[in-house]
Amino acid sequence: MIELGELLKTTREEAGVGLTEASMDLNIDVLLLENIESGNTKAFKDIYKLRDYVLEYAKYLGLDIDNVNDAFNDYLFDKTSKIKLSDIKEEKQEETKKIMSPYTKEYTEKKDIKPIILLIVGVIIISIIICLIIVGMNLPENRDYELISGGIYELS
Repeated sequence: MIELGELLKTTREEAGVGLTEASMDLNIDVLLLENIESGNTKAFKDIYKLRDYVLEYAKYLGLDIDNVNDAFNDYLFDKTSKIKLSDIKEEKQEETKKIMSPYTKEYTEKKDIKPIILLIVGVIIISIIICLIIVGMNLPENRDYELISGGIYELS
């Protein structure tokens, strides 16, 4: 990003445009333009807003937007990727070597469901046994009852 900032700064100076003038024309704060020219990306919370500022500034200065966008994307890739750009270029030359970013790598994890099924079956069996014990405890003892009038049972 420092190289891109220097390009913007030298182009602005060669065009004879002051930082304040560019700031007023673009409606971008002078401090933000200074941070862009110095390559200080930490001053920007949103990298996409920074990209918009850089492209707008480059367009204002008459630079090729596609080249500036490519340079910014290279910076962004180098900043955010865990693999180096040089490794990717080598990958194109050597097809046998596999390089994958941790952000795009597909993880295939085999899940063994046998323990889960055994656990569920075990819980069901234990529940059935507990229910049978509770029902067995609540059964009355064997007694002989007789039905008397009014639907009342009497122990004989």
